[in-house]
Formats: sequence, structure tokens, C-alpha cells
Amino acid sequence: MPPLLAGLFAVFQSPGPLLVEFGPLVIRWYGLLIALAVLLGLWISTKLAKARGLDGGLIADLLPLLVLAAVLGARLYYVLFEWRQYQINWLEALEIWKGGIAIHGALIGGSLAMLLFCRWRRLSFWTLLDVLLPSVVLGQAIGRWGNFFNSEAFGLPTNLPWKLWIPAANRPAQFIDQSWFHPTFLYESLWDLGLFVLLIVLFNRKQAGSNEPLLKTGAISCIYAIGYSLGRLWIEGLRLDPLCLWGSLIEGNCLRIAQLVSLLLALLGAAGLAWLYGLNRPLPDPGRPT
Repeated sequence: MPPLLAGLFAVFQSPGPLLVEFGPLVIRWYGLLIALAVLLGLWISTKLAKARGLDGGLIADLLPLLVLAAVLGARLYYVLFEWRQYQINWLEALEIWKGGIAIHGALIGGSLAMLLFCRWRRLSFWTLLDVLLPSVVLGQAIGRWGNFFNSEAFGLPTNLPWKLWIPAANRPAQFIDQSWFHPTFLYESLWDLGLFVLLIVLFNRKQAGSNEPLLKTGAISCIYAIGYSLGRLWIEGLRLDPLCLWGSLIEGNCLRIAQLVSLLLALLGAAGLAWLYGLNRPLPDPGRPT
């Protein structure tokens, strides 16, 4: 068996998905990481909200609704595109603990919940989204390590110095004789961490001689859409578990949904920046009904 970590952390092997198992008590690494991401997100977003003149308790009010909508959205999105797995016994679609969620579905669900919250509280949608997205991308960076512990969401076989050992039970049939794969969880985690730092730096920048933010309202959201999507575009091309709009990975004609959605988000982000700075107009705000 290969070592857990060797070669200055270049070689990875998961210790397994369970952190603690004592009788009926089971704590999974993935659950712990998600809880950590939520708590850090609450702390960071609360501080950022205060920096934008929002009520400090606003994020705590929104968080339960946001988490629930994100989880439901992530599961519904996955089930929709993998319905062939569930059409015989659709009740299995409810068994979220067995895995099967998608981050783009979480973003859609969370955005819809936030939109309803903003309309209810008559808040600026883009101001609140700018406050939340640095925490979201940090949560994505943390959550990707759950894929490591579960030995899932890995990439093509590789012999690079940095590589991930996958047990035979988790390998696709066509690669059953391969042991080492691209650690795509690590690629995306590092990419998201870099994007988090960029968003925080930009969020805190002020106009020269003023205490006003350097960036216009909504610009952070647009930069997130572009930055995250560009990373996901190339990383998704390595993964062996893509959701396909049609075709299949085995047949070599899979049209990867995550790449299409990422391309769309990147274009929307670019269009938003063009609207803000090219046309010098504020983004239409759906959070405040006219």
C-alpha cells in the first residue's frame, strides 16, 4: 500500500470517509468539513456585512434558509441529470447521505433563497451577494477535501509527482488497473482558496482619499462568477465523474454540464462588469421590488 502522504505531500491517499465511529455514533469527514465551512462563512460574512453597513445579525437570519436551499438545490440538480439511476426506484433520490450533489445546483438554490429573502427584507440583492460570495468560495475550497476523504471526484490517471491513490472499489471499470489519478479536489481547492484571497482583497480596497469601496456594487459577484468558472472549466475536463447533458464518458462523447454552466456564468460575469464599467450603470437589482 502506498503511504498516506509522501514526497512532500505530493502523493495522497485517503484515510477513509469516517472520522469517528463509536457504536451508533458516526462522524464523517465530509460533514465536519461542511460544518466548519458554514461556521467560518457565518463569521466572515457577518464582518463583511458590517463593513457594508448591513445589520450584523442579517447573515445569521439568512443562513438556515441559505443552507437548506443550497442542499436541496444541489441534490435536485444532480438527480435531474442522473435520473436514469433513480427512475426504477425514485425513492433513492431522497437518500442524499449516499452521495450525489452538485455545486452549481447549490448556487442556484442558494441564489433563489437569497432573492426571496432580499425581497422580503427589501435589501439590495447585489450588496448581499457581494458579502456572501467570499465565504461561499472559501467553503468550496474546504468542502473539496470531502471528496478526498471519500475517494471521489478524481481525475484521469496520471504519473505526475502529485497524484492521488484511489482504492479499486472506487475506480471506474475502464481504469480498474490504474492506481494513481489527478487530485482534482486539490486543484479546485487551491484555485478556490486563491479566489477567496482575491475577493477579500478587492472587497476591502477603498477609493483613494475615501472610505467608499473601490469596486461598484455587484462587481465582486461578477469576479466570482468569472474566476470560479474559469477554474472549473479546465478542472472539469480532467474529472471521471461528470454529469453529461448527452453522451457518456465511456463512449467519449460526453457533453459536460458543469463546463457549459461554467462558460455561461463566466460570460454573465463579464457582461456584468461591462454593464457596470463599460456602460457605467448599476446592475438591475431584483431584491428591491419596484
